[in-house]
Amino acid sequence: MLHHLSLHHISSPLLPSKFPNIPFTPPFSLLKPSSTHLFPAHPRFCRPPRAAADLAGVQSVAEAASVLAAIILVHESGHFLAASLLGIRVAKFAIGFGPPLASFSSRGVEFSLRAFPLGGFVGFPDSDDPEFPESGLTADDPDLLRNRPLPHRLIVVSAGVAANLIFAYLVLLSQCLAFGAAARQPLPGVLVPEVRPLSPAADAGLLSGDVILDAPSVSGLVDLIKASPGKPIPLKVARKTLIDPLAINVLPDTNSDGSGRIGVQLSPNFTVSRVRPANIFQALSFAGKEFVGLTTAILDGLKDTFLNFSQTAGKVSGPVAIIATGAEVARSSSDGLFQFAAVINLNLAVINLLPLPALDGGTLALLLVEAARGGQKLPREVEQRIMSSGILVVLMLGLILIVRDTLNLDFIKEML
Repeated sequence: MLHHLSLHHISSPLLPSKFPNIPFTPPFSLLKPSSTHLFPAHPRFCRPPRAAADLAGVQSVAEAASVLAAIILVHESGHFLAASLLGIRVAKFAIGFGPPLASFSSRGVEFSLRAFPLGGFVGFPDSDDPEFPESGLTADDPDLLRNRPLPHRLIVVSAGVAANLIFAYLVLLSQCLAFGAAARQPLPGVLVPEVRPLSPAADAGLLSGDVILDAPSVSGLVDLIKASPGKPIPLKVARKTLIDPLAINVLPDTNSDGSGRIGVQLSPNFTVSRVRPANIFQALSFAGKEFVGLTTAILDGLKDTFLNFSQTAGKVSGPVAIIATGAEVARSSSDGLFQFAAVINLNLAVINLLPLPALDGGTLALLLVEAARGGQKLPREVEQRIMSSGILVVLMLGLILIVRDTLNLDFIKEML
């Protein structure tokens, strides 16, 4: 059975804190769940919880989980609809992996909800399947996916990503119509969203949330830091808890390429407001601009993840942490839930295009190799080994992330 698997349903390395130049309302981070309790604490460690708070927490978690499930459903529906429109036979449509929890059949397709919420797949009948002889099909049936022309297979494989991109734009358009478009008002200085522990910036006393007032721009400050390895840089810093600015001297470390670094993330300093569109055409334009901005930021975040993998690997989030973050956003405002859905949608679409086994991008890469070979397919054994190894990695990574993120939840920490 040829399965279209989606690692992007498992993990998310692209974090809003990585691209603070995009306005999020309210801001959120997939680095880890907030210290705010997402669930009622264990009664051994606290007073009896208030029923209203419990219900609100359960509702927000359900809303975030529903958003994630909808994104998976949209992706797999893209594969399914593309195959159906092209007249290609589909055998299975599943949300999740592992044993089915519930299933039904319609028009020869088995629809199922499965035990492990790590993604989903659309399965196509193939002559290698044990049940194939009972299907009444033949190996040369023109309606089998593997027997279709290369352009048809490219459309089916890429349709999941296309569906996520379209859905993300519709979410942003809905947000714009319901709440207005995000507009930024620039403020003086450069914001410091994050300071890495034990870095030169941390040693100098710089804190997350500080604003460097005497920096002309993000790029200007970055250039100054890179050009000053081992040389102290005086900074004028504003802090919310203090009335007067601070004077701080930061001594940059030296990178392997000889440039300076201080261990911070930097972003433009601004406030965000909402502007109501005057008509549907303006709403379409506003949503398009935000779509482009978010996509660009996600690509930048992905590049930063790979270029600094040793520092960012521990920040990759699985479905548990993503749902926990979405629950925080849902409790803050409905507006933020729209933004959460759009970011995750775009994030997962981009990740799923990576040319890795078990991702749509991996399948697309094999199809491109076939095209480069003049339409000659790779041996089936080679394809199966590549995809099987990818599936194993996907499942192992998903389980590791689920266990790690569950142990990092606040109410679990209190119970341990």
